[in-house]
Amino acid sequence: MTTVADIRTLLDHWYPPRLAEEWDSPGLICGDPDDRVTTIACALEATDSVVAATLAAGAQMLVVHHPLLMRGVTSVAADTPKGRIVHRLIRSGVALMSAHTNADAAIGGVNDVLAGLLGVTVSAPLEPSDAAEDPLEGIGRVGRLEHAVTLQQFTDLVADRLPTTVWGVRAAGDPQQPVRTVALCSGAGESLLGAAARSGADVYLTSDLRHHPADESLRAGGPALVDTAHWASESPWCESVADRLAEATGATTTVLPVRTDPWTIGVHPAA
Repeated sequence: MTTVADIRTLLDHWYPPRLAEEWDSPGLICGDPDDRVTTIACALEATDSVVAATLAAGAQMLVVHHPLLMRGVTSVAADTPKGRIVHRLIRSGVALMSAHTNADAAIGGVNDVLAGLLGVTVSAPLEPSDAAEDPLEGIGRVGRLEHAVTLQQFTDLVADRLPTTVWGVRAAGDPQQPVRTVALCSGAGESLLGAAARSGADVYLTSDLRHHPADESLRAGGPALVDTAHWASESPWCESVADRLAEATGATTTVLPVRTDPWTIGVHPAA
């Protein structure tokens, strides 16, 4: 019999909590560790629609990337957005657990999934972790493509391999410049622009880049930039963790078909 505690042990083994950033709060958010689990739902984050889909799937546990309770939460009253979710999960007997920056930094985690989708052979983390017990542990990844491509071709590859969003995929740099060494960071990686430049990468792939930091990085001689939607760069991990849980436990796992990307309209007039 697989329990919530068993799933927590597996996730903590694959994505060690020691790798989480100090400000982060991954782990078991609600649920009885002794409860039996036969069906596990996976999603990027716990929203009302995700919880509804979890219940419809008959799951006893929901595994997500983004923690529901992280910054400045002082109440989980049922009339608050996050409290409403917590109450519904508890009343329905569904456990909720997140693996966040620990899953970003872990071997086989979010960044390795992203690298694998793009055919990047990883050689190092972009920013090593102080808590690393393996030299490949850390936030982001640096690696190489099998063959050099142009920036335009690499951008097309990213658009082809990642889920489609209204945000799309945008790049900064000469479309014809060669790309072989790739630095990447799933999710919001603007803070690692300097690390990407120091890595010697030809291109840095991440999400949520702003105008001025991107422009200043390019002017300082940094790598070309490819910017995707936050949701698109992280959501492929859901399939990975679902497969690993199914193989390790024999439980039924499902990646919920709920898009939690907040952006719903994208207008791209012809240039």
